[in-house]
Amino acid sequence: MNIEVEIDPATNIRASAHRTNLSSGMEDLAAFAQKASELEGALDRLVDLTGEESRRSVSRLKDQLAAFEPSVTVLGQVKSGKTSLINAMTGWADLLPSDVNPWTSVVTSLHLTPAAENGETGARFQFMTEEEWDRLTTKGGRIGELAGRAGAEGELNKIREQIHSMREKSRRRLGRNFELLMGQEHEYGYFDKNLLERYICLGDDFDVPDHDPASDDQGRFADITRSAELYLNCHTMPFRLCLRDTPGVNDTFMMREMVTIRAIRDSRVCVVVLSAGQALTSVDMALVRMISTLKSREVIIFVNRIDELSDPANQMIEIEESIRGTLKNNDGPQDAQIIFGSAYWAGKVLHGELGDMSEANADALLNLTKAVLGTTKIDQSPSAHVWELSGLPALMRALSSQIVLSLGEPFLKKIASSAVAIATSQKAARTVMVEGNDFKSDVSMYEVRAEFERMAETNLSRFKASMAEIFAEYHTRADRVHENFIERATHSLLAHLEVYGDEQIWEYDPAGLRILLRSAYSTMGSKVRKDAEAHYEAAVSDTAHLLYRCFGPAVEGIQLSVPGIPQIPSPVTLGQTIALDFNDSWWAMWWRRTRGYQAFAKQFRELIRSETDDFMTQMKDGQTSTIEADFVEELRGFLEEQKGILLDLISGAHRSGGVEDMFCDKDEQTRNHALKETLRTLERYVK
Repeated sequence: MNIEVEIDPATNIRASAHRTNLSSGMEDLAAFAQKASELEGALDRLVDLTGEESRRSVSRLKDQLAAFEPSVTVLGQVKSGKTSLINAMTGWADLLPSDVNPWTSVVTSLHLTPAAENGETGARFQFMTEEEWDRLTTKGGRIGELAGRAGAEGELNKIREQIHSMREKSRRRLGRNFELLMGQEHEYGYFDKNLLERYICLGDDFDVPDHDPASDDQGRFADITRSAELYLNCHTMPFRLCLRDTPGVNDTFMMREMVTIRAIRDSRVCVVVLSAGQALTSVDMALVRMISTLKSREVIIFVNRIDELSDPANQMIEIEESIRGTLKNNDGPQDAQIIFGSAYWAGKVLHGELGDMSEANADALLNLTKAVLGTTKIDQSPSAHVWELSGLPALMRALSSQIVLSLGEPFLKKIASSAVAIATSQKAARTVMVEGNDFKSDVSMYEVRAEFERMAETNLSRFKASMAEIFAEYHTRADRVHENFIERATHSLLAHLEVYGDEQIWEYDPAGLRILLRSAYSTMGSKVRKDAEAHYEAAVSDTAHLLYRCFGPAVEGIQLSVPGIPQIPSPVTLGQTIALDFNDSWWAMWWRRTRGYQAFAKQFRELIRSETDDFMTQMKDGQTSTIEADFVEELRGFLEEQKGILLDLISGAHRSGGVEDMFCDKDEQTRNHALKETLRTLERYVK
């Protein structure tokens, strides 16, 4: 649904007041952008140098390169200043609303395009489906389902009241359009403050005294908005980048938790924003569980709000020790990089309001300046100095390095490897055209295509069957871990009852279940990668043998590379909250309302099985289906490229003859020289 509206200049989002050093820290990403541009130029030249079939393959490579957009998921504590930090990362002074009620279930994806590319500015908002809304309003979301299974009637009643209030507000805001909007999306060719607040920020209640009619539109669609996609040009960004601003992880209905888990799954780099005042404590266990599923290199921790510390230079040391201790004790990514900073200071630079700081914030800035420089005298502009101390350059430096290392370089190598195979095949095609029928093949030109398709299908089928065996073994192991966990927990419960009776509430840490499932998942991932490498190598070998059978020594110069092995996605589903993660009132109520040892055991089994079934399904089916799709697509893409090469070779064989004209044709000589130069460029990215 495309919507056009008048734009009010008063609500436009302001860009930075000072652009001088906002790109500091993005040197690695800028260098990568230069490499990507050079590779794009080589592909442009290769398009004009290939046969018709391979030209399609090169065009696909160009499309993949143009669509490449690394993504970074940002998550963190409520009130940690996460949205203010994202605004600073984009270089826009007030891009996302950061001073409103944060209750929302929206993941906001910011698609940043370098200003030089003149990307389109716009916004797209996706609404909940009827099924998602029904789960929230009928069952109370995940927390309602969990409380219902535990028999926590008091909590369920509170949830029902909150849901009823939310549903009535939404109906009053949207009227008869309410049901029609389910599953739909709104698309705009612009965005401003009013538009964003309409979709991603909750508005005021309608029964608030002295209600301002002008604010009626705020939060109009917020209750039913599922995701927001914003597209804008960014003067500070050297390459395309997607920043995903996620909701918190401790909302009433746990709807935020699920959308946050999905956002983490879609990114390979994660920024965790913590508040310096409450860096990482036991109340953040939901957050710790999420990042514990990630590798240390995938996590960058940004400790925000150091401007609120009385002695930041010394307190930062204590805070880092505390964070690493918490991560170590909870099996988290304890080697993750930790960066300290202040989105508040960065915001003052962006607004050009350095002189408008509170006394406490200014004192913290002077304290840190003296600790870093040994003096409060600086040898650069105040805005450049404050920007450096805000931690933004350090954060962007860490992000740029990780993006290039984990995503960028492997991607360029993959594209270049495919292009090298195509480029070298063109020389072989010309050789086949020159030699004509000198090589006696045991496969006719009319049979070779069918032979290749049989070979390709055989390789794909074998690979799928082999992965299915690995997944089946993993499912069996995961189920065994699940059953053993329930059995051990039940025995622990009964032992507790025998010793203490039912007066003292029993607790059982589910960390063991997560650790064993993560181990099973890791083993499965290693087997899949090893198996994929073997099948990819077999596909390359089979392709090379078939080409030689058909065309002989002419194809010896074709450089076929084994497809890159995709990464196994982190098992982020393990971060999902389950009943045993709670030690609050409704768990106590479940305990007290259950009578009889056997009743305890039976109901406990049912509760934990129901609670863990959801993420067991995600771990067994959701994660493995993603892995299968990624790994099979990699092999299928390779085979499609080889098919194009094969068809060009067949075409060259059919056009054999006219050798004298080829050697005398200046255009042909120019073409060969261009192909040689293009190949030289491509080979630099394969090494």
